[in-house]
Amino acid sequence: MTPVVVVFIIFASIVAVIIGPSFLKNRERREMQLTVRHAVDKGQTLPPELIDAMTKDVQKGLPSRTKDMRKGVLSLASGVGIAGFALTVGGFTSQWGGNGEGPLLGLACIPAAIGVAFIILGFFNPNKD
Repeated sequence: MTPVVVVFIIFASIVAVIIGPSFLKNRERREMQLTVRHAVDKGQTLPPELIDAMTKDVQKGLPSRTKDMRKGVLSLASGVGIAGFALTVGGFTSQWGGNGEGPLLGLACIPAAIGVAFIILGFFNPNKD
């Protein structure tokens, strides 16, 4: 019985860490919308600070040139890092007869290609910071 409880607690804590913050954020947003709706129904004017605070999350989520370039550079650097690791480990493993650099170099192409794509998107993105 104890191993089942331990496994349940581990998975429940992972779910709580992942879903908990998004649930709380959605609840806060729903309460804010309800408050604004009541204020508008009563005929009160909304201060500009409140409107700015409500639209800040929307503006923050928009893709921009600098975000794309940053993601691209980080992904490209991780691809180069994996490739460097593959070449370094490949030299050590060849003395035991194994060649481990081929699959790792192939794996390094994935983040490198994603990084190049983000850098290209950064050049063509019309949104600037």
